[in-house]
Amino acid sequence: MVIRRWQPPARVARPLRDARMPCLMKGAEMTNVHGTSLDLPTPDGTADAYLAHPDDGAPHPGVLLYMDAFGLRPALEEMARRLAGHGYTVLVPNVFHRAGRAPVVELPEHINPADRPEIFGKLAPIMQAVTPELAMRDAGAYLDWLAASPLVTDGPVGTTGYCMGGVLAVRTAAAYPDRVAAAASFHAGRLVTDAEDSPHRLLDRVTAELYFGHADQDQSMTAEHIGLLEQALDAAGVRYRSERYEGAHHGYTQADTAMYHAEADARHWQALLELLGRALPAGQQK
Repeated sequence: MVIRRWQPPARVARPLRDARMPCLMKGAEMTNVHGTSLDLPTPDGTADAYLAHPDDGAPHPGVLLYMDAFGLRPALEEMARRLAGHGYTVLVPNVFHRAGRAPVVELPEHINPADRPEIFGKLAPIMQAVTPELAMRDAGAYLDWLAASPLVTDGPVGTTGYCMGGVLAVRTAAAYPDRVAAAASFHAGRLVTDAEDSPHRLLDRVTAELYFGHADQDQSMTAEHIGLLEQALDAAGVRYRSERYEGAHHGYTQADTAMYHAEADARHWQALLELLGRALPAGQQK
């Protein structure tokens, strides 16, 4: 199904930080969520990461959550805990681990438009260094970690990503089709480019169900780009849903930025949970 427009209504390794908090699950009582920082191995060294999961000691379906360009930070840890409260084990790796531990650049508590030029001046070379080849090599390590963890049920996982992470979610679904059952991409730019390995050219490899939540004020993913993406999705026979969130800017899910849009973020959570609920079975315990 394709929906082109939406209008908003009026094994844990070396723990570094530990957090337990109650998290409200829709239709359920309060449940405790456990969050911890950890290190995990990749072919190119150690990646720092954050893990959140229900605090019941049981395995749950795994979700690989890809960060936006601002990186692994408290706002994303909060998103991971919220998702874990719905019954998932959520891994958030520092995609920029080759440049150092997160945060790789200093960030203000709240990121305003005036802060962005200086931040992106520092982030740009770090982002460019994470080539698709390196990113997918890392993705294999992240998926291996989830597969080996006693906190994750057997079977395929889901992935969701934001900004550049939305591109990585789609690439991961294409690179590891037998290991990814669902992939969501929110306010991602550059899903359609002239490059031979543009994400939209990889869709014939995807077996996962996909969801795209586009910001309609995003110049890195225009209406023309969205149309080309949907044509490629249709040609590849991918199960997908593609929505444009009216009034939302690039970054609408990130609560610590000026781009945050509360209604669009609420819609994102609804869409993400519906996708994961359809695609991820309860799984087999290890």
